[in-house]
Amino acid sequence: MMFNDSKAILDDILSRWHHHCKHFTIVRQAGADPMFRMARSSRHWLTEDEVRESEIDGYLMKAVDFHVGEMENPHRAAIYMEARNCYTGRSVWLSPLLPKDKEERAIVIMEARNMLTRRLMTAGVM
Repeated sequence: MMFNDSKAILDDILSRWHHHCKHFTIVRQAGADPMFRMARSSRHWLTEDEVRESEIDGYLMKAVDFHVGEMENPHRAAIYMEARNCYTGRSVWLSPLLPKDKEERAIVIMEARNMLTRRLMTAGVM
């Protein structure tokens, strides 16, 4: 019997995406030297492979961000909520943009996850 891991893979991607977005800053840090602004790593103990992996992960997270941003509400709100729940490991976060009824909310979340999965598979992220 073949087991489909797409739910676990999407949960992992959503968790990493939420972590990536949580640490994003628009404004550059004060005191950053222009000479080093394009440096690949501020931590000198990382290997080249770790730096490349981090860079690739950053591109993947940008792709996820783009595809989530292209979704319409309430599906986009459902993905934001799912990402936060996956990141925290709890299922306690809700969105006011989603239906109050549990069954309707579950349908919207399932539709949003399916839409995002199809988009990410087409983009080559999954």
